[in-house]
Amino acid sequence: MAEIGIGIVGGGYMGKAHSAAFASVGTIFETRLKPRLTAICGSRPESGARYAQAYGFARGAADWTDLVDDPNVEAVVIASPQDTHREIAEAALALGKPVMCEKPMGLNVDDARAMVAAAEKAGVANQVAYNYIRTPASQYARKLIADGALGRITHFRGEHTEDFHSDPDMPGWRYQGEANGCLGDLAPHAINAALALMGPIAELNAVMETAYPTRGGVKVTNDDQVQMMVRFANGVSGHIAASRIATGRKMGYAYEVSGTDGAIRFDQEDQNALWLYHGDAPPEQRGFRKILTGPAHPDYLPFCKGPGHGTGYQDQIIIEAHDFLKAIDTGEAIWPSFQAGLEVQQVVAAVRASHASRSWQTVSEF
Repeated sequence: MAEIGIGIVGGGYMGKAHSAAFASVGTIFETRLKPRLTAICGSRPESGARYAQAYGFARGAADWTDLVDDPNVEAVVIASPQDTHREIAEAALALGKPVMCEKPMGLNVDDARAMVAAAEKAGVANQVAYNYIRTPASQYARKLIADGALGRITHFRGEHTEDFHSDPDMPGWRYQGEANGCLGDLAPHAINAALALMGPIAELNAVMETAYPTRGGVKVTNDDQVQMMVRFANGVSGHIAASRIATGRKMGYAYEVSGTDGAIRFDQEDQNALWLYHGDAPPEQRGFRKILTGPAHPDYLPFCKGPGHGTGYQDQIIIEAHDFLKAIDTGEAIWPSFQAGLEVQQVVAAVRASHASRSWQTVSEF
């Protein structure tokens, strides 16, 4: 049984989540490749030392260069701000180290494209940490669609809505910079879901809105919400929306897919359930029925043998860790790779262009 030294850049919210995931994934999934918590760093040397002690790493690195250059760090997880992703990924990949990067990839499509090129040149495992699509329910939804259980798909509706910035007087750093707005922060999850369930987006028409132009007397330079009409490469039309000011919504990652023979709908606030409609049911039995996830659904059994007992947010991150280790161990590409992350960023770029020009945009042009 082989071990692999894990280094994590960033020890905050997501850094802690990834630390916990790699500490437990070998037990949950009984992976052949066992992670060893080798090094972690923060924005300052003292932060790295504190994170190492709290999360069980062998040492706290002085900074990300110290961590990436450490020969005992054999794979790198990037959980730092977006403006650091490209430089760290390129440095790690140049040393032949597999990289998992938090979403979204870099500040823009140029960063994402450069990271894809670096990964292809290195020829090692690479992965973007889109966790919500990994719930057993959403994995099963992907299977239902791929298996044709809904017939010919006719429409898609997806959203990622939360209310963490619904208070206009709430201070915060997210109000400055394009990448920190709703389109840069929340919308990529909804876009990723759309691509996973429906395939590539061919064209779109989008509008962005800053509902609160100033907050605490300071000018806001990014968007509070975005919505887009989309047409997928398979010809199906749909709608995607995201908002950070959706009062009452705490984890509104949701979608509905309609087909000629049935439909599904999902809401992350009830992440252990998928609602399924069968069009061939007798009239007196028609309606959505609730499917509770259990051992028969993807990646559920390693956590629990009891149907309906459910998985949680941290479990999604553990599934990510498992996928990453499997890709390193087997050499097989795992989704979502850096290429999949680039595809999300291409859609984001098309949205910005559509909003600016008030016109339809072809995603492949970005």
